Amino acid sequence: MRDFVRWGSSEFLRNDLSFGHGFVNALDEARYLVLHALSLPYDWPDAYFDTSLTVAERAQVIEFLQLRLSSRQPAAYITRESWFCGLRFYVDERVLVPRSPIAELIANHFEPWIDSNRVSRILDLCSGSGCIAIAARYQFPEAAVCASDVSRDALEVAAINLQQHELSDHVKLYESDLFNAIPAQEFDVIVSNPPYVDAAEMAALTAEFKAEPQLGLAAGEDGLLLVDRILAQAGEYLSDDGVLFIEVGNSQAALEQKYDFLPLTWIEFEYGGGGVCCIQARDLKQQQAAITALAS
Repeated sequence: MRDFVRWGSSEFLRNDLSFGHGFVNALDEARYLVLHALSLPYDWPDAYFDTSLTVAERAQVIEFLQLRLSSRQPAAYITRESWFCGLRFYVDERVLVPRSPIAELIANHFEPWIDSNRVSRILDLCSGSGCIAIAARYQFPEAAVCASDVSRDALEVAAINLQQHELSDHVKLYESDLFNAIPAQEFDVIVSNPPYVDAAEMAALTAEFKAEPQLGLAAGEDGLLLVDRILAQAGEYLSDDGVLFIEVGNSQAALEQKYDFLPLTWIEFEYGGGGVCCIQARDLKQQQAAITALAS
């Protein structure tokens, strides 16, 4: 097994593959694919990596590693699985591969930015695979959780994950262009990982990122095409003490410059990642006119 992990790593580097869909380097991704091909968990003890494989197992491992090389797809699309908040999710080419630092926020019950004891309604906006909504439901089992996405394909994947986690009756799905088709209501938490990749960054994407649905990535010249609309409407869907958590990645500087009048709290993550801020409902409502003017 160890030899195949080493060989896969070498081939990944030799062919200039890129990473960032759950694994940050060739070695970790090769290890994952070898273990998955053998139906073994990623935390399989290292002592077993010196065991020999059968002829059939070797062929299976080589097939997985070579598919990663030839397709230039993220490993998650090959294995049809990804992990978020310690939970396994089904993924395919209809959705982005989950990788948001928002997982750490959810695990911490969104504290200290809101009192978790009074969170009764949560909205996952631009939900994709449904991973944020499902993870939030695990952390807030008594809360009403909703998830929305403009992509019907993405919602089909979210529905698969809800079924696999036995939450189909506990998370409401909306096919909606942001807030447009969501019934009027107030949420204590709105969490959103919308498209936020600007035009220059889109043009520079590697094949692995181009394999993902562009609808979930592209966000205009400054990366704020969807963020502008979210900020303009979110106040209407938040309770008075509610909070909006929104991920903007490398578009952080553009957001700070455009909305310099809006109090943005940028979150520092213990386990890495960034580009996520929280905004209090009262600030969104107080600055509604100025936000709407910029977003129009």
